[in-house]
Amino acid sequence: MTEATTEMEQDIGLLYPSRSGSCTGSTETIASRLPSEQPSPTESQIPIHGIGSFQNPSSPLKSPSLSNVQDTHFGLCLVGQKTMTRSRTIPHPAKSDTALHLSSELASFEFEPDRAVRMAQWVLAFAIVNFDLDVGPVICGVHPPLYLAPAEKENIAFSSFPDSLQFEQGSEVHSFRIQDFGTPYKRAGLDHGNNRPDSIDGYIYGYSHFSQRKDNASKRGYQQTSLVLLSHLQYPTLFTILIKKLGPLFLTHGVPILETACHNIANWCSPSPGVTTELGFLGSVLHVELPINANIQQLTETASFHEKFDPNLHLLSSIAPLDPPPISIFEASLSHLWSIWECLMLCEPILVFGSSPATTSQAVWWLRDLLRPIPLANDFRPYFTIHDKDHALLVNKLPPKAGLILGVTNPFFQKSCAHWPHVLSVGLGASQGDTTVMAGPSPGWRTRTHRRYISKDRQLLTAIEKACHASVQHRIQASLDLRRHLSSRTNTMLVPLNRYLNTLIPSPTERTTVSGCRRLKPFSTVDFFSSLKANGSPLPFKSATKRREFYERWLKTPAFGLWLAQQEEVVHRTLQDKWAG
Repeated sequence: MTEATTEMEQDIGLLYPSRSGSCTGSTETIASRLPSEQPSPTESQIPIHGIGSFQNPSSPLKSPSLSNVQDTHFGLCLVGQKTMTRSRTIPHPAKSDTALHLSSELASFEFEPDRAVRMAQWVLAFAIVNFDLDVGPVICGVHPPLYLAPAEKENIAFSSFPDSLQFEQGSEVHSFRIQDFGTPYKRAGLDHGNNRPDSIDGYIYGYSHFSQRKDNASKRGYQQTSLVLLSHLQYPTLFTILIKKLGPLFLTHGVPILETACHNIANWCSPSPGVTTELGFLGSVLHVELPINANIQQLTETASFHEKFDPNLHLLSSIAPLDPPPISIFEASLSHLWSIWECLMLCEPILVFGSSPATTSQAVWWLRDLLRPIPLANDFRPYFTIHDKDHALLVNKLPPKAGLILGVTNPFFQKSCAHWPHVLSVGLGASQGDTTVMAGPSPGWRTRTHRRYISKDRQLLTAIEKACHASVQHRIQASLDLRRHLSSRTNTMLVPLNRYLNTLIPSPTERTTVSGCRRLKPFSTVDFFSSLKANGSPLPFKSATKRREFYERWLKTPAFGLWLAQQEEVVHRTLQDKWAG
């Protein structure tokens, strides 16, 4: 083991032993990574390792990613490299009685293919992840049967567990986002005919219920299990509620309750954009509004529940979960949220530290929501570990990717991301009685480069700070008020651009006399700034100079390019329809 590897192992306190992984990047193409041998058709066919084997909490905590073995996204070796997979280098212990029982229950789990297709419109499958003493987290069952690429299996397994000790006994719910590697396998015909739906945006979203319970039959005295809901949909509030309800019941009743949940979901109507529906799930009815698309903001003021929005009764599926109230986890940075909003708009990378995956994932989803209605031009990871196959791509010595939002809990990232310009450390504030000791930076906002362009709303800030010491209902309402305020700033930022774009729409005369003039005229930076100088902006910029600097920077972001392309498409489609009519 190298000196650098030894130092890393001392810095990371994780719950599992060493395991093969990649800490180096690669430049090979997708095609070059396709496998030379076929994987198993379904995850439920892989060996199930000891469910009840856990490491003694008092033993030294080791990092699972310190092997010199290299890996690629698909678990394949590169040309000229010698690579061994975990399954061939680590001994597999005999299955425990619990594991054999679970395997038997999953094998008897009958689910018709047509119902699996209906369920997959919402939820791809549920994955059961347990801790193996020799391997670490490992998927021991997936139902309904779903093809998962080797890299997806490892990403899901590690992302479903916290990477630092959270509690002696208890449970927590968090979410994560990993790359969808299934499409290349499907195109290559290596998915054995599995009818896994194509990804919407190239990612799989996981919503995990992790639990740790005492188990005297285990070598380590603990049982650690995660039940993971897998989906292609960005519905953090809806799926967090589902897994919070299902997770504890699964621990008590096992596979039969999982089967019931799958049948419940298969009975739901198709997830039509913008629909408001009632979804039956395990004896309860959820009142849910779906977004029109992933880039449209869902607002409580315009929700279509036919009554005033009540967070205890109604779910806006695409917003961040409201439990705990978001202002509680941002309490140490409330006065800096206006600067954080500006960094989001300008596609500045932000590292989000938290004491738990639950905290970081909620914070990252909340920040991602503020970008709407601007198309997502960046990557975001609600909870990211050093074992993710994208680790070397996203965390390296190069400047971080524009707009990247990374939620982490491992103190290793404090060193490996020391060159990042912005760090937001979140967690329940002292007013909520939080006594968690964070291994990373203390809660707060730290920036090396950003200087605020726009004045903050001090009256709102005072009200929010006061609400932090009030009841849960007051904190939820204050969180919604803060979200509405910052979201309105996103829309207001676009006002000068929409004003200028209106001048680029061809007139009726131009549409008829100029051949094919049914598109926006070319965007001129000079003309835009002339319009901005003449008409100003509704946002309270500190000065005209600050206003120009802000928009100069935004026009250089990838978000602007996507937004402009979106507007051009809308105008073109509208003019084409008018012409056809």
